[in-house]
Amino acid sequence: MISKISTVTFQGIQAEEVTVEVQISPGLPAFNIVGLADKAVGESRERVRASFHHLGLSLPAKRITVNLAPADIQKEGSHYDLPIALGLMAAMEVLDPLELCHFTAVGELGLDGRLGPVTGVLPAAINAVTHHRGLICPAQSRQEAAWAGNLKILAAPDLLSLVNHFRGTQVLSEPVLPTPCSFVLQKPQIDLQDVKGQTIAKRALEIAAAGGHHLLMIGPPGAGKSLLARCLAGLLPPLDPAEALEVTMIHSLAGILPEEGLVTQRPFRDPHHSASLVALVGGGTRAKPGEISLAHQGVLFLDELPEFSRATLESLRQPLETGKIVVSRANHHVTYPAQVQLVAAMNPCRCGYFGDLSRQCHRAPVCASDYQGKISGPLMDRFDLVLHVPALKAKELIGKGPPETSQQVTQRIQTALNFQKNRFENGVSLNARVDGESLQKITDLNEESRDILTKAIDKMKLSARSFHRVLRVARTIADLERSHSLYRHHITEALSYRIEQNSLRP
Repeated sequence: MISKISTVTFQGIQAEEVTVEVQISPGLPAFNIVGLADKAVGESRERVRASFHHLGLSLPAKRITVNLAPADIQKEGSHYDLPIALGLMAAMEVLDPLELCHFTAVGELGLDGRLGPVTGVLPAAINAVTHHRGLICPAQSRQEAAWAGNLKILAAPDLLSLVNHFRGTQVLSEPVLPTPCSFVLQKPQIDLQDVKGQTIAKRALEIAAAGGHHLLMIGPPGAGKSLLARCLAGLLPPLDPAEALEVTMIHSLAGILPEEGLVTQRPFRDPHHSASLVALVGGGTRAKPGEISLAHQGVLFLDELPEFSRATLESLRQPLETGKIVVSRANHHVTYPAQVQLVAAMNPCRCGYFGDLSRQCHRAPVCASDYQGKISGPLMDRFDLVLHVPALKAKELIGKGPPETSQQVTQRIQTALNFQKNRFENGVSLNARVDGESLQKITDLNEESRDILTKAIDKMKLSARSFHRVLRVARTIADLERSHSLYRHHITEALSYRIEQNSLRP
């Protein structure tokens, strides 16, 4: 007898269909699972056997074969426990196969029959909606699954409750979605008014937030670089529902979802500089998403940039351009989204005080040249804004000026973002992500601006990428002023961040 119960295995954001086929045939008692399954899937038979024993069910003294089809997809993880158990119950005529065939099932079984949460429930729920089916999942995953939309969800705490539901002796309640008002602007943990001085750096932070630009800050220890980077999270607009769903799917695959089941705030990821290449870009035995994907639609902050390994940093070059990362392994070929805003901070040299004659080490300027040389030219070229963050003076530390709050700056940023959204028609909403052809259409340059750019290209030896980044930054500066045209001061301010980049090299 063969019973088909649908489940899913996860390859990136897309969920691929896997069917559980159960055959009970005469022969010596055996319980085999076939279909390119890993050790965790193979161990499912012991968890299923123990769960059945806890329910008072005995497996038939016959040969039982569970096939996970199609065979060419690698099956891994414990989320096949529940569909295997349901397939067996259908084959043993404990449950009606016709009722089960309208559901996708995913969940881990405990030895006592309890259902445990697994990763990737939201992609499984979206897959079920696509195929007009319901979803059977653990009770802890009900809120996550509910965000898939119009979907019948059976979220059970244990296998017994699920059996009783199908037999009509118990009714499983439907999950309740949170209200849409969850999508609100994130209250900043660190307000801009808490940062002493650094007027130029705050201006660069505002431009970065308004256009989605990559930012690199270079300065001595204690200048406030990390503090400024953490302020950025409070300046960004809230996620819209479509973005929140996409970010949630990535976090679901990584198994780090919040209790409410939906990521409603833009991610801010700050991995330590000891993070490996796999931790940053994704991979491993199960090709899980890395930090650059977990920061999708948010901020990836790399502090002490030169302390990351060279290979790790170079792996960021392609995803920063394309907005996606391809993880290729022997058994996996997965594409994850990686639309991130990269913010990095570094000291000018290993001792941290290059340029300060009273504090720099005796190896200057070789110390600074060697240290900054760890950042390759192509990677440096991908930063739209590069600025020097100087050490604070005593007057700035002690004084009490009237600094702007994050809320005040956010209002200007939101105006600029609305300006951009009304301009673009192809789904792009940030200047930093517009392609070269569209960029030419939205940059209305007068004769004076063209002359400045022509001289800058020759004098600063700007590459085509650098030239386009200057235009994107200038366009954002103009948007902050609600200007449709680019004027001299927009171009010169955008170029100043390139001049800083060139001057920082010893």
